[in-house]
Amino acid sequence: MNLENALNKASQILFSNNIKTSLLDSEILMSKAINKDRGFIISNLRKNIDKNSLCYFDQLVSERASGKPISYIIGIKEFWKFKFKIIDDVLIPRPDTEILVAEALKITKYKKKLKILDIGVGSGCILLSLLKERKDYRGIGIDFSKKCIDLSRLNALSLNIESRVKFLKRDIDNFNYGKYDLIVSNPPYINQAKLKYLEKDVKNFEPRSALNGGLDGLSEIRKVINKSSELIKFNGKLILEIGFDQKLKVKQILTNKGFFINKTIKDYANNDRCIICTKIKS
Repeated sequence: MNLENALNKASQILFSNNIKTSLLDSEILMSKAINKDRGFIISNLRKNIDKNSLCYFDQLVSERASGKPISYIIGIKEFWKFKFKIIDDVLIPRPDTEILVAEALKITKYKKKLKILDIGVGSGCILLSLLKERKDYRGIGIDFSKKCIDLSRLNALSLNIESRVKFLKRDIDNFNYGKYDLIVSNPPYINQAKLKYLEKDVKNFEPRSALNGGLDGLSEIRKVINKSSELIKFNGKLILEIGFDQKLKVKQILTNKGFFINKTIKDYANNDRCIICTKIKS
């Protein structure tokens, strides 16, 4: 069987299983199966695929047809300008979260030697992207998940910035180390009752702990804000990702904890997605 026929067959299987990006996903999975980039595949559609590679490809397609996210299957997710290793039980970085990185870089454009804390570091994508862009910054990432901490360390090594970052397995309630110029966080913020309505590739495969924001969706956000108010320097910045309908409530929590709201940023779907604020009083 040649590549074109294998891709067409796989695309039909994925499409019948409600995978909207069926052809693109088929090409990505083929890239992994034969260890070639998509450009090679598109340029060599008439080339035959060997039996072992085809068997591996069919296995990958079957995993994707079950709803398993493509990033978990191939073990990679592109975020900002970089490629991050991804494993099961660690939240897959979203394009909308790149907004946090972009805004952090804007507001620190002329700042030197800042110290950054990432609360709920996950794969390390936010913190490591910032450190890669700012060569004199240092950072600490905390997470209660050992898998997240281990993965973040691997990604730091891959990006060659391990000397400027530390990762600690900590729950935010039990973290009291240092003072920070900038704190970033993408905490769980989905209302517990709404988790069952998420798309199957999210609710069936991604870690519930990284999604569940409690009964009102704000329980983890409150923890982040409360602890940030203690850990952040005077005039330090907090950049927080939020749910699309949480802006007013989160702004009130921030104000009560001594933060001045600088601005709210919308995501690519024009929903409120992150809040930037400054610590102005204790």
